Amino acid sequence: MKIKVLIADDHTLFREGIKALLSAYEDIEVVGEAADGRQAIEKVKERSPDVVLMDIAMPGLGGLEATLELRSLYPKVKILILTQYDNREYLYRFLKAGVAGYVLKQAAGTELVAAIRSVHRGGTFLHPGVAPAVVEGYLGGIAPREQEDLYETLTDREKQVLKLVAEGKTNKEVAEILDISVKTAMGHRANLMDKLGIHNRAELIKFAIQRGIVQ
Repeated sequence: MKIKVLIADDHTLFREGIKALLSAYEDIEVVGEAADGRQAIEKVKERSPDVVLMDIAMPGLGGLEATLELRSLYPKVKILILTQYDNREYLYRFLKAGVAGYVLKQAAGTELVAAIRSVHRGGTFLHPGVAPAVVEGYLGGIAPREQEDLYETLTDREKQVLKLVAEGKTNKEVAEILDISVKTAMGHRANLMDKLGIHNRAELIKFAIQRGIVQ
């Protein structure tokens, strides 16, 4: 039985390169590609992959926001982050979201294959470049700031709305991307701003940049 893989990344050449790499392994089959988080969720529903290779920075619904939704809708699907970012904030945030592994794009092809096989078997995989940060975090009480970070008081949906609003999306655009009503989108926006004590978009954008949610 082959391991069915879905590649979610907004760079076409990168997806094609990964697909070509994985095609050399008889136990792995790429069953689909997605250019953003929303497409990733739709393709998971259509293709039922075992493992999703998820980029972080994608237009519209990003990697974290798509991961939160996939973990809720399809908990059996293993999500393996494949990114250029070795930022500790990103790492902790995705681990908390329930990803099965975190691989840096500079990893060797054999490392990526090992990671795919590992998470498919139910294990976890951390690229050597980020593993020390995890160990250090646990020894030091794991991400001390998270204990009081207002971001963690938000619901998964509010986190999704936060990123989209910080990127400049209108309530209508947020509603379309998340497949919810405009009224619901406005409600989530009001709730998250109330929780964060933020009163305008400029403050919200500043908060999102400081937390590494948007660039």
